[in-house]
Amino acid sequence: MGEIKEPRVPTLRAVDHVAYTVPDLDAAVAFFVDHFGAELIYRDGPFRDEDGEGMRRRLDVDPKAQCTIAMIRIGKHHNVELFEYEAPERNTRLPRNSDVGGHHLAFYVDDIDAGYDYVRSIPGVVVQEGPNGVDPQAPVAGQRWFYFKSPWGMQLELTTCATDGFYQGLPAAAQARPAATWR
Repeated sequence: MGEIKEPRVPTLRAVDHVAYTVPDLDAAVAFFVDHFGAELIYRDGPFRDEDGEGMRRRLDVDPKAQCTIAMIRIGKHHNVELFEYEAPERNTRLPRNSDVGGHHLAFYVDDIDAGYDYVRSIPGVVVQEGPNGVDPQAPVAGQRWFYFKSPWGMQLELTTCATDGFYQGLPAAAQARPAATWR
């Protein structure tokens, strides 16, 4: 463990982006831009396939679906693609973290208490219990964190580590620290 292995996919260099489906693209973009300093890189669509099966073949969605997308950049390197779909019989219930497909997007902060107070002030956000700490003997000793939900229910997290213990306790391959500055 800790040994960095060569990628198996030829010419693989990095994670390019993560993507989330949201119920209202404008509201989601505004949420990340206004509260997390995201930058809107581009917006495109709507896309649909008038000929039939292209949406199913390419995206595994209903053939009659249409989508609009936005790419935002959070910090220096993290691209997040947001999709808004219109589709027959689409499921609008977000999975819980314990459900298959459950997820969350985590942000590193230097001051978890200030972050907690700020997130609690955002209209429509539901903040879970926190900030929480971890066992001092855990590999992530010194970490504090809390989860919250966006106004549309997406799971998010703020996390910090008061000491470098968060990284020192992890295998060398996992010791990628957050950037010193946001941009």
